[in-house]
Amino acid sequence: MTTMITNSPTRYGWASIILHWLIALIFIGQFVLGFIMVRIESQRAAFELIQLHKSFGFLLLGLVILRIAWRLGNATPALPSSVGALERRTAPVAHFALYAFQLALPFSGWALVSVSMLEIPSMPFSLFVIPNLPLAMSDAAESFWTEAHWYLAYAGIALVVLHALAALRHHYWLRDSVLVRMITPSSAQDVE
Repeated sequence: MTTMITNSPTRYGWASIILHWLIALIFIGQFVLGFIMVRIESQRAAFELIQLHKSFGFLLLGLVILRIAWRLGNATPALPSSVGALERRTAPVAHFALYAFQLALPFSGWALVSVSMLEIPSMPFSLFVIPNLPLAMSDAAESFWTEAHWYLAYAGIALVVLHALAALRHHYWLRDSVLVRMITPSSAQDVE
């Protein structure tokens, strides 16, 4: 059986699966890293963790944009027939919300470093400088974007938890293929 990179009518392909789980891992890791970095007492360690957080934030932003482009260019597998009408209507809204938060969160972080009076350049993984967004620097703007980033982070992680609980509900309670198709890739046999 040959596994496929692209999606089939019933399952996701390797590209979608890898992007999904990589983004999930980074998104959750960023939440944990952000939680730790603002509570650590050592200024040096906090600075290093913030730089790492910024690096993974830019990586996350790039991967989410790639994931959205991939999704727009590939057919989304149909939901199993066991999925009810209400869930069929709400699933696209939930996925749109996840993508929106995965974009808004790194953009709010980028805005935060762009308006910061500290003027510390963003150098993802010490490779190159990312230019600031064209926003005016001020303490008030920094406070606004700090708060926005915080609220978006907690709302985003709440959405991720709901998404994971829904997937587990499908797997263990409804016993359908919704979760499995994001773990096991499509194959040549899935294509009609």
